[in-house]
Amino acid sequence: MPLLLVDLDDTLIDRAGAFGRWAREFASARGGSAADARWLVAADRDGLEPRERLAAIISERFGLGERGEAGLVAELRGGLVRQVIPDGAVARALRDARAAGWVPFVVTNGTVEQQERKLRHAGLDREVAGWVISEGAGIRKPDPGIFQFAAAQAGQSLHGAWMIGDSAEADISGARNAGLPGVWLHRGRPWPLTAFQPGHTAGSFPRAVRIVLAADG
Repeated sequence: MPLLLVDLDDTLIDRAGAFGRWAREFASARGGSAADARWLVAADRDGLEPRERLAAIISERFGLGERGEAGLVAELRGGLVRQVIPDGAVARALRDARAAGWVPFVVTNGTVEQQERKLRHAGLDREVAGWVISEGAGIRKPDPGIFQFAAAQAGQSLHGAWMIGDSAEADISGARNAGLPGVWLHRGRPWPLTAFQPGHTAGSFPRAVRIVLAADG
């Protein structure tokens, strides 16, 4: 039973959409404009901006003061989770993979508490065999060691495994360095790396799963 390793943010869940909804709600509640919401999305950097730093610059822009800033990190995390919308098509694709004999297993960077909240809110904890989160593993993508750690946690071999994810560096390059083929979710973006080209690309997670199942067949 081969492993199907999958990313979480902007792979199994639409994190970008969730943050955009949170940004519009946050800006509107504070008398901000659509431009303020767009600024929030840019400042977030697709989740790569450290939450404490993001809270500080948001507080400065919106004049929240120290008291407002103190609770903003929790709101950034909790508000994002509230805005995550479960995707039935993703759940069905995971079930299709399981029915075809694959073992879906999440490999994600982030904090254990936040990533598990997302998994459970979206109902994905019931659709995958398990997960490895960088904070708990003590290792982050793209280090190939996290893929090996995930296989050990799943009780499976990496032989025949695939990786699906939206990050060229963390997901696809990391998997490649672990000897794994991958499907890159392009999200309308051009491939950003020059060292190699992705073997497979897809516009959605269900399409990526179909690519893996077809390649296996």
